[in-house]
Amino acid sequence: MPRFSLDQRTRAGFLFLYGAMKYTKPPLTIAQQIQTLKDRGLIIEDEERASRYLSFISLYRLRAYTYTYQNNTNPEHPFYPGITFDKVLQTYLFDRKLRLLVFDAIERIEIAFRTQIVYHYSVKNGSNWYENESLYRKQYFYNRDIKLIDKELRRSNEVFIKHYNKTYSNPKRPPAWMTMEITSLGLLSKIYENLQISPEKKIIVKKFNLGHPKILESWMHSLSVIRNICAHHSRLWNRELPASMKLPKVTNSTWLSNTNFPHGKMYLALSSILFLLNTIIPHNHFKDKLKTLIAQYPGIPLWQMGFPDEWEKEQLWSNKTDKL
Repeated sequence: MPRFSLDQRTRAGFLFLYGAMKYTKPPLTIAQQIQTLKDRGLIIEDEERASRYLSFISLYRLRAYTYTYQNNTNPEHPFYPGITFDKVLQTYLFDRKLRLLVFDAIERIEIAFRTQIVYHYSVKNGSNWYENESLYRKQYFYNRDIKLIDKELRRSNEVFIKHYNKTYSNPKRPPAWMTMEITSLGLLSKIYENLQISPEKKIIVKKFNLGHPKILESWMHSLSVIRNICAHHSRLWNRELPASMKLPKVTNSTWLSNTNFPHGKMYLALSSILFLLNTIIPHNHFKDKLKTLIAQYPGIPLWQMGFPDEWEKEQLWSNKTDKL
């Protein structure tokens, strides 16, 4: 008798009682898509313009941006009164520009994070420290991450990896400053999280002006999730992030005074990005670019991103941010 997981048994029971549901929705022409939006109450003043956009931005992708302006408790998903196609399009364009801004910022943070880990652990523990099991807290995660590293090394087309494999046979794996260059931010954050509390780990935290490794672990894990959202061109602006960042109790630089806001939204992530950039690149323009972007799209409901009232008065976000 075949074994089923609980989910499989539940699904099998549902299908037995109610029968399998077949997807029957037909594909819609551009004209039909426009009519569907109009039937749901969306105001489309220029149908030719809407048709042009829908030819290059699928309605299914745009649905992620119409959703917030619809009554989704109603099976017909009607738009709230006064919502226009331009309103939806402006939200889409805002999100696109936000992703580009965030992606660029995370790249800088990722490079700095990788550099700090490789430098401090290599100087203290040797070139292939990442293979040293005694440095880690849990063997299971160590084994998992080594397998992921090996997978990345096998599929890498980087010249320096190919050169090492062709030239050297011992150690089997390249030194950390090569290997860590091809690991993703997600894997790098997992490796850092599993490392035992040590002087090296504490130094890295201090380099980013944070008080405890747990905070940096949390931030890097969350930023890896956000980076992947950006890389896959997915909706970011009002997303409920799956990995909430921890709030630092102690920092060595300007942080938020008001923490009474949703912690799973973009405001905390954006504040964390700015905090880290202020350490890595003291004269960065992230804050100004974000404020300019928000000013360009005044119709974006910032509360859906977790922004509290008077957020611009925070020292972190004001134009008077100085290190403590």
